[in-house]
Amino acid sequence: MTKSKLEYIWLDGYKPMQSLRSKTKIVEDFSGNLEDCPMWSFDGSSTEQAPGNSSDCLLKPVAVYPDPARHNAFLVMTEVLTADKQPHSSNGRALINDDDNDFWFGFEQEYFLYDPETNMPLGFPANGYPAPQGPYYCSVGAKNAFGREIVEEHLDICLDAGLNVEGINAEVAAGQWEFQIFAKGAKEAGDQIWVARYLLERTAEAHGVTINWHCKPLGDTDWNGSGMHANFSNTTLRTCGDEKTYIKIMEAFGANVKEHIDVYGPDNHLRLTGKHETASINDFSYGVSDRGASIRIPVVTVEKGWKGYLEDRRPNSAADPYKVAAVIIKTVKSAL
Repeated sequence: MTKSKLEYIWLDGYKPMQSLRSKTKIVEDFSGNLEDCPMWSFDGSSTEQAPGNSSDCLLKPVAVYPDPARHNAFLVMTEVLTADKQPHSSNGRALINDDDNDFWFGFEQEYFLYDPETNMPLGFPANGYPAPQGPYYCSVGAKNAFGREIVEEHLDICLDAGLNVEGINAEVAAGQWEFQIFAKGAKEAGDQIWVARYLLERTAEAHGVTINWHCKPLGDTDWNGSGMHANFSNTTLRTCGDEKTYIKIMEAFGANVKEHIDVYGPDNHLRLTGKHETASINDFSYGVSDRGASIRIPVVTVEKGWKGYLEDRRPNSAADPYKVAAVIIKTVKSAL
């Protein structure tokens, strides 16, 4: 009889940014299939998800992946339900209206690696700043790239777990990195981003490094913030061949700015300033190949005769990909 470790992962109820939580369940003769992952429970009073006198919350498994870093172990992404099996108010995944997986998402997840002793990004001195940004983007060499061993280890673990990571790169600031994940289906894209975030936290933990997901951890300085650009399409965008349809969809985004900004991550006003390749949070714009616009129309979409995808550049690094996907889907559907 073989015993397996199932690591149940969920999102807590903390605001304005939810945290990842996990605990291990030991099961016998596990098949590796989602349908064989049992429902579980946890103490919601310890995670801002329930009062102490009625603290049980449920964990509903929604995706399972092998855990390459542990022996005979699996990663189980879950949704949080109330005791009567209804979606918890913290459950962003339940908001997604994409049961036919018509929507495809590619998220570009940026983050900073932080030294907990200095509380500054790797590559920053304890006091002050390194050389100005410029040489760090897609860099190589100990003078410009910091924390690569963590980033490479995380990439290998994600690939071995079966996550669809499409790439990694060093970002514009010292100690800042990015990974990209693509999935055909909004829920799956969200599942994979959250599991990849979990694996990054755990990998960095083993190196004594922390992950800073805040969109502007260095405050009002001349250093880029961190985003989670959302590249998205559905059948209409992939096949319509009609510029007017694209414009109609983007006009729907322009009419629903607040609804989007509300779920695009906390403190986004610090990042969306009109500087550092962002549009101002007070404006809405779109343009072909324009990284300073709210929504970029990739030049490849135009070259293919208006058949392709769009990139919403406003979601930040701390945003919940489930909620981002849910509001994008809602807006696109409202325009069609």
